[in-house]
Amino acid sequence: MLFYMLKRLASTIPTLFIIVTIAFFLVRFAPGGPFDQEQPLAPQVLENLKRAYSLDRPLGQQYLDYLGKLLHGDLGPSYSAIDFTVGEMLARGLPYSLSLGFGALFIAVLGGILAGCAAALRQNTTSDYSVMAVATVGVTVPNFVVAPVLQLVFGLGLGLLPLGGWGNGSLAYRILPTIALALPQTAVIARLTRGAMIEALRADHIRTLRASGLPGRVIVAHALRGAILPVISYLGPAAAALVTGSVVIEKIFAIPGVGAYFVDGALNRDYTLVMGTVVMLAGFVVIFNLLVDLLYAALDPRVRYE
Repeated sequence: MLFYMLKRLASTIPTLFIIVTIAFFLVRFAPGGPFDQEQPLAPQVLENLKRAYSLDRPLGQQYLDYLGKLLHGDLGPSYSAIDFTVGEMLARGLPYSLSLGFGALFIAVLGGILAGCAAALRQNTTSDYSVMAVATVGVTVPNFVVAPVLQLVFGLGLGLLPLGGWGNGSLAYRILPTIALALPQTAVIARLTRGAMIEALRADHIRTLRASGLPGRVIVAHALRGAILPVISYLGPAAAALVTGSVVIEKIFAIPGVGAYFVDGALNRDYTLVMGTVVMLAGFVVIFNLLVDLLYAALDPRVRYE
């Protein structure tokens, strides 16, 4: 297992290298620069700023310098927040995004699996059609539409929950953004679970269990073990996207997570801040995909570590 993990981690190095390379040049070729303002800076001031941040060097040299610093864990200084490095900013915003993302992931997995199983066990009934109709709406309606509706109903209309902010980590402040972030993923997981559960219930070994007279809950548990595999495969990128936070949700609810930094960095052409969030997201994708592979192999005896 250890050899398998090391081999998988080694195989991700070229992927991370390609992601960093593409992101670096895309950011640099985008119109504008980190020191562009409505009132242009004096040429001498602009030249001094570029020299201070090594932006006066050839682009290829800047790229090699960034890779060298990245290998040492240095994400560089922020061009827009001059008193902080990118690492400090991400470290400050990451706990908010992690808290929001793990909460949304828990709701999405639990709610999606329960809804999918309920629909599969009552296939082609009113319950099945109702669950799938709600799941379809959840997939098609974006969370930047759901979030203001939740604020309008539960914040302004009923006055039950805060409209935004974090409130020193109070649970009341987390409910609306967590639900808004979790709903699309819950709908996807529900649809995946329903399809896989229907197929699992028709398997030969499940028919054998029914013929043996085992209780229904035991049959459902055996079927769920096989049906859960497609959901686990989907959880890798889904978990990375949720845990690193949603840019839109964090902006709508004024949550100081890494999503807000990414938006600010893109608007201000803060090259290092944008690159830092890209590298962090890529790292989460690699880690979660590795965990998913290990969990997949643990649940399915046909999979072996090779």
